[in-house]
Amino acid sequence: MRGSEFADLRAFVTIAEQGNFARAAARLRISPSTLSETLRGLEERLGVRLLNRTTRSMSLTEAGTRLLARFKPAMEEMDAAVEAVRHLRDTPAGTVRLHLPRLASASLLEPLLGRFREAYPDIVLELSIDDAATDIVEKGFDAGITLGELLEKDMIAVPLGGTLRQLAVASPEYLARHGRPRVPSDLHAHRCINWRKPGGARLYSWEFQKDGHWTSVAVEGPLIVSHRDVALTAAVQGVGIAFAYWSEQWLRPLLDAGKLVPVLEEFSPPFPGWYLYYPKQRYTPTAVRALVDFLRRETKPRARGGRKG
Repeated sequence: MRGSEFADLRAFVTIAEQGNFARAAARLRISPSTLSETLRGLEERLGVRLLNRTTRSMSLTEAGTRLLARFKPAMEEMDAAVEAVRHLRDTPAGTVRLHLPRLASASLLEPLLGRFREAYPDIVLELSIDDAATDIVEKGFDAGITLGELLEKDMIAVPLGGTLRQLAVASPEYLARHGRPRVPSDLHAHRCINWRKPGGARLYSWEFQKDGHWTSVAVEGPLIVSHRDVALTAAVQGVGIAFAYWSEQWLRPLLDAGKLVPVLEEFSPPFPGWYLYYPKQRYTPTAVRALVDFLRRETKPRARGGRKG
């Protein structure tokens, strides 16, 4: 079998696994049109149609089903053989594409970039820092970091950094002028800084909990932002009350300096925090496994919360 034939068969298997040309193309890091031409050429050489395709659906033909059943196990065995050899390297190598939100980057990854480079000099770490929800498989990422409550199905998930907490905060000047909210419903009478997830349609309703009971409040105010660190900057300037994740990098310094004051703390308990996640597959690339193990080891859980006295 020539190398090009193996590559074409691998492309066919990827299409069958993903069930979608766009996702398969992203996984293979080629364009959908190139992938379509690859499959067409494979079908012409074999003299049979492997897929039934319409503008809205795709399914395996009988020939495609038989080829997948025979070739996929063989391909996995070859991948296993290559991966076993790679494990003999002293240092993992390759490119790892990671998608993660700004806060996760600042709080978890950025402080560790130097140590990761020193530990794995042959790994190229490509970071896509974006708060928008992303299908990492469709976009061709090897892994992602997100909140536990937002984890995608059928993913392997590794907790990083322990629990998180969201706090409502305001400047002392704002509270002196407008008073302090005592319960979440009091926020309706205050100027609040709203947040909308990038690419999202709805404003985020602030979530609070006490005695096991969750409540959400749709707040109003003079400013809407797509990144919560901007909300903190505005809150320092007295624009209104902000609602932000606890952050050693962004929130703690402002609290310690007295520029912001937490409110409604008793309604803001900890919740499951960040997780690194990646697709379930029989053989995880060595470079991805190195990143997973490194972050698991280096982001040890620690207590997070309000200001320490």
